[in-house]
Amino acid sequence: MAKIKVPQTAIKTETEAAPARVKPGFDMKNMTLRVSTALVFAVFFLSLLYWGGGTTWGNLSYFGLMGVSIFAGVRELTLIGRKMGFNPGLFAGTAMAWLLLMHFFLASRAAIGDQPLDPDILPLWLAMALGIGIIHFGALFFDQKRELALPSQAITMMGALYLGLGLGFQQRLFMLDSKTVSNTGGRMVLALYIIVWLGDTGAYFIGSFLGRHKLAPKISPKKSWEGVAGNYLGNVLGAWLMKATGVCPDWSPVDIVALALLLGTMGQLGDLVESTWKRSAGVKDSNIGFGIPGHGGMLDRVDSLVFAAPALFAYVHYVHGLR
Repeated sequence: MAKIKVPQTAIKTETEAAPARVKPGFDMKNMTLRVSTALVFAVFFLSLLYWGGGTTWGNLSYFGLMGVSIFAGVRELTLIGRKMGFNPGLFAGTAMAWLLLMHFFLASRAAIGDQPLDPDILPLWLAMALGIGIIHFGALFFDQKRELALPSQAITMMGALYLGLGLGFQQRLFMLDSKTVSNTGGRMVLALYIIVWLGDTGAYFIGSFLGRHKLAPKISPKKSWEGVAGNYLGNVLGAWLMKATGVCPDWSPVDIVALALLLGTMGQLGDLVESTWKRSAGVKDSNIGFGIPGHGGMLDRVDSLVFAAPALFAYVHYVHGLR
């Protein structure tokens, strides 16, 4: 029986991968680039949330934004897999992720023009079945590395589920509606980003200046327990700001603390998951070829949001009854 040659990955032994001690440090040049890029995006994004929430053009614009983000994220994960010697399918993974995104778009039951959307057109089970078929049968007929079929198709499917579900829930949040508060969806997406991003900011600054105790040295050597504490502080500040500024006026003190802990925990776990993938492939940032100036790749930007968005939707759906 012929032996199958397993691709050599960048995984190192525990001794080889032992990282250096966490040292405080602050990169002012990188921070300036990060802030500049973030401001450009913020102008566009906040305008979409403020004026586009609850409108046909806003829903379609957000749908397009999520679609482009899904393609960019699936592309990065595909290239990471290929760097490790496997052969995940970019177009098959993107197709399944787009089907999942379409399901969440239709599930909102919002009106596009005068026509309300119908979730029965593409239920979740059908989107999953079609996507899985595209991945498996596409690889069967077109994959030139069939000896690596199992890991290649597994990476393809994981990328589709990761981006399709994570950003699909963002679409669902954006299209939420409420009879008591206008532009509910725009408010929820803004709250998601502010809580998660202020958490990231708190982790970055406190971890940079005070970080001494390693959180997960085998996964992400720069992360520290001090940074985790800073993340939660930023999460609480973000949730409080959403209440104080009237973005989420119905939130109680219990909601503020609960959402800060929930989104903070899910966001940090999402960050560690993506760091594990990058470390296994021997890459520092997810962007391969091109990325977001000062921010790495698309996966680096959405890793926390992919897990936090479903958590926020579940909370406001089951606790506040939003649909």
